[in-house]
Amino acid sequence: MPSSKAVKSSKEFARTIESNKIDFSLPFHWLALAVNDFMRAPLISFIYGAIFSLIPAAILYLVNATENHLVILPSTVAFALIGPAFAAGLYDVAWELEKGHKPTFRHSLKSMFRNPVGEWGFAILLMVIMIAWMRIAALIHALYPSTADPTLEELMAFLTMGTLIGAMILGVVFMLTAFTPQIMMERRVDIMTAISTSIKAVNTNIGPMILWGVIVLAGVAIGFATFAVGFILIMPILSYASWHAYIAVIKTKRERKFE
Repeated sequence: MPSSKAVKSSKEFARTIESNKIDFSLPFHWLALAVNDFMRAPLISFIYGAIFSLIPAAILYLVNATENHLVILPSTVAFALIGPAFAAGLYDVAWELEKGHKPTFRHSLKSMFRNPVGEWGFAILLMVIMIAWMRIAALIHALYPSTADPTLEELMAFLTMGTLIGAMILGVVFMLTAFTPQIMMERRVDIMTAISTSIKAVNTNIGPMILWGVIVLAGVAIGFATFAVGFILIMPILSYASWHAYIAVIKTKRERKFE
């Protein structure tokens, strides 16, 4: 006879945590709370922002070094894919502020190991998706006209195919990543439970989550437009806002201080 503890563990695997139905304009409230978090922990926020800015800076350097500006779009998407996996430290800062604690850089680093199997498994999943997207982008590049100065009509097949496939991949990945890292870090559940919960939560709040996705993509675009300098501010704010999104959307048995 299996123990009650074993039975309980098997039932908890790959379950789905319930989510709240939220208002369409709530993502702007998350941004306001995120700015407040940034002001309450400026030093740690700037440190993580500087770390985040190195990744897109490297992408821009490679684009200029190879003189192949066509890779900027898949690189931007790839950065948007892997970003959530490295935001755990900032989630911890927001969580510490929520609890009324003084966040520290050392404590935030430990958060990356709160659920190592789930968090690193999720990071590997994102990397696989990123590699697949880069390969697909290389295939789409074959549609690019061979002429020196292609017309819009000649570019149409390339632009249409790239836009459609990129949008589909982003949509799927957004559902996977919207709440998965936060769930795994705080609740230490298995990766399937976190992913299942994230997908259901996004589907339950399609309108607000589309708005949130647009805000995230706009932030990434602004970051690249400022030659990665903007990411020093943008990435901490988006990460804090993602934590507040998690608090507002995913149901919990206890009252949260911030929503």
